[in-house]
Amino acid sequence: MANVTEAALPAVVLDLDGTLVDSEPNYFEAGRALLEEHGVPGFTWADHERYIGVSTHETLANWRRRYGLSAALDTLVAELDDRYLALARAHTPVFEQMTLLVERLHRAGVPMAVASGSSGSAITAVLAATGLDGLVGPAVSAEEVPRGKPAPDVFLEAARRLGAAPVDCVVIEDAEPGVAAALAARMRCVAVPSVPVAPDDPVFSAAGLLFPEGQASFRAAETYDWIMRVPAV
Repeated sequence: MANVTEAALPAVVLDLDGTLVDSEPNYFEAGRALLEEHGVPGFTWADHERYIGVSTHETLANWRRRYGLSAALDTLVAELDDRYLALARAHTPVFEQMTLLVERLHRAGVPMAVASGSSGSAITAVLAATGLDGLVGPAVSAEEVPRGKPAPDVFLEAARRLGAAPVDCVVIEDAEPGVAAALAARMRCVAVPSVPVAPDDPVFSAAGLLFPEGQASFRAAETYDWIMRVPAV
């Protein structure tokens, strides 16, 4: 394909958990252990899947109501962060094809940001531990905006920090709330579902590029070409 000039470069906004890195097992274990400590045993992976793509703050607010937890919300957020960070620093795999994509975008000079529902401390720790902090630019946490996904706030803030118009941004996401947020922000979206989705799922089907088998079917080269293709006006 022809070289893309710097003026025509898109901006790319990447979700972190389940998209760039395989962190959901760590979040599941951290949440399971926290709930057990607070007298709620039996938290399962199926239970965890309900909260994939939902911010940490909103997840724990839901758990306080759902499970009748008496601890303050800020206390629970801090406890979950501590548990998660201990696991994340020990081992957080980066998806191989995502690494190839990010490296290629970086070489091409494409501006990139991370926009995540995780806490700022968790995002910083994971990016540093995986070396991704040297490839991507600013990182925006849901803590820094009024509303988490599926509201578009975190993606719009990432675009602002990159100095890019929302319509010139491409979001890469694994979860339905994130895809909905990208579409609400009027950004193109690459969807790589972390959980199985129905072929006619209305949210995932609206993504510009969908890998229905998730990370198993995701291909860096195909995604790079799609990102760099200037959309028709």
